[in-house]
Amino acid sequence: MNKEKRKKVHYQDLLHRLMVEYILLLMVYPVALFVLVIMGWGIVKMRTWQESEWAYHLLKFIRDYIVFFVGIMLIAGWIAITRYFMAKPFRYLDELAAAAKKLADPTMEPIELSGAMAYLENDLNRVREKALNNANAAKLAEQRKNDLVIYLAHDLKTPLTSVIGYLTLLHDEPQISEDLRQKYLSISLNKAERLEDLINEFFEITRFNLSEISLEYSKTNLTRMLEQLVFEFQPMLQEKNLTCSLEIEPDTIVMCDVDKMQRVFDNLLRNAVNYSFADTEIEIKARVIDQQIHIRFRNHGNTIPQEKLDRIFEQFYRLDTARSSKSGGSGLGLAIAKEIVEHHHGTIIAKSVDEIIQFEVVFPLS
Repeated sequence: MNKEKRKKVHYQDLLHRLMVEYILLLMVYPVALFVLVIMGWGIVKMRTWQESEWAYHLLKFIRDYIVFFVGIMLIAGWIAITRYFMAKPFRYLDELAAAAKKLADPTMEPIELSGAMAYLENDLNRVREKALNNANAAKLAEQRKNDLVIYLAHDLKTPLTSVIGYLTLLHDEPQISEDLRQKYLSISLNKAERLEDLINEFFEITRFNLSEISLEYSKTNLTRMLEQLVFEFQPMLQEKNLTCSLEIEPDTIVMCDVDKMQRVFDNLLRNAVNYSFADTEIEIKARVIDQQIHIRFRNHGNTIPQEKLDRIFEQFYRLDTARSSKSGGSGLGLAIAKEIVEHHHGTIIAKSVDEIIQFEVVFPLS
């Protein structure tokens, strides 16, 4: 039974319950009134009343017009019961209005409704909890973004200061030796490239937050894509004396957005290089299972704790909290990779145990 049908059933149950209660109370009231009249009459007859007593004349008047008084009490009871049940929906409405106010400004205090509205209580509390979680997530993401901008602004200053410093030395010392000149130029170039990377990270943040990921599918030779990727990373691999093995069937064809999926694999291999122990091997293995392609990136590095694995695909989350200049990134790479893979109707998961870090991407062949 879907949600709309369940709501309709609950509404009909509530309406039926109110009608049954109303009819039963209308039936019970005359009986109770009759019993009370009989009991009252019995109590009155238990003593002898004198004509000099004012109560005697009152009771005699009531006895003479008993039908009139009983009729008045029946009509008054009917009016009171009807008014009570007519006001009941408005009380429910007041409860819902109060609950809506709590939803507009959710707090940790749960929403409580009367028994007849209990079927809505759980739904409203789920909405309240979701609103709280969304608000907390948005606040946390905003805080991370603000922290990131501060960190990047600080990191921009460091390479820029170095570039200016070494260029100033080259400008002020025209008689400097050729070896020293080449050294200063090499350092300036490295710092300028680092500066470019940081600036690109700013653009990455802007693109991620302001643009919607759209895909342009085409037939892609996954084998060649991964072979080219490994070839392009050779300089980075050599810096840490790493090797990279690739295991995939020749000419494996998939349907995907080439540029965006290449970006996913580039990010995964870059992370593997950054977080690998020196003199170890990075393994890339791709295989087809049930019309799905499974691509696994595995490297040897410090075991990632489970609490970090649970958050590794969050925006602006970084494993390297120290933000080293070599491996520090915006914390967007894996978040964007996850978005791209999910837009391809796939999944990406991370595992880490016994100094083995593994990322696996799975998406349909077509």
